[in-house]
Amino acid sequence: MSSEKKPLNHLAIIMDGNGRWAKQRHKPRFLGHKEGMNNIRRIALEANDLGIKVLTLYAFSTENWGRPTDEVNYLMKLPINFFDKFMPELMENNVRVNIMGYTKELPEKTYLVTQKAMAETAKNTGMVLNFAFNYGSRREIVSAVKELTQKAVNGEINPDQINEELFAQTLMTANLAPYSDPDLLIRTSGEERLSNFLLWQMAYTEFSFTDKLWPDFNKDDLKKLVKEYQTRNRRFGKV
Repeated sequence: MSSEKKPLNHLAIIMDGNGRWAKQRHKPRFLGHKEGMNNIRRIALEANDLGIKVLTLYAFSTENWGRPTDEVNYLMKLPINFFDKFMPELMENNVRVNIMGYTKELPEKTYLVTQKAMAETAKNTGMVLNFAFNYGSRREIVSAVKELTQKAVNGEINPDQINEELFAQTLMTANLAPYSDPDLLIRTSGEERLSNFLLWQMAYTEFSFTDKLWPDFNKDDLKKLVKEYQTRNRRFGKV
């Protein structure tokens, strides 16, 4: 194993365990989501301090619509609350906001606030805080296939031109280049699965799983996992 520190340019996090955090405290689930939102601020600012270029957070999946209506409605309000509360700090720290997912299917107020956040931070040159909101990787891949197929039908491209590079440029992470693919994925709460998150992009991503519930995951936990990642020898299928 190499002792050389590996650059961590793109960190992805599946923020799991908000509901369980609330249940353990005999509180309603929405309070867990509220505390989870507050933790996004803490972890994002720490990631920025660590020199991470892109922080992608799995905030709401295309499957999450199947949750109870009251919970979904609350989750739809979280971006409004988050940007209303923390936008000054994001600006102060030169953080650029990006939202990827099927955002046009969101409630109007939620959609508008995401667009406003991206517009207000567009000129910031620091870390990209990338929210995956109403995002599902399988649907993303199917959408990319449809787009390339339509271009081929229209004669805009030859099917022989379709390769991994062109396919990647058709995905929602294309605008994060050259850091489109995560170097490290962290999932909190002890679960060990990808849950339809960045399936193409994480072909060679390193994984770290922690039993900590997302609201309890703190700066020291982040620094520990980043340090551990930097000791790994990433071979990308080579020797």
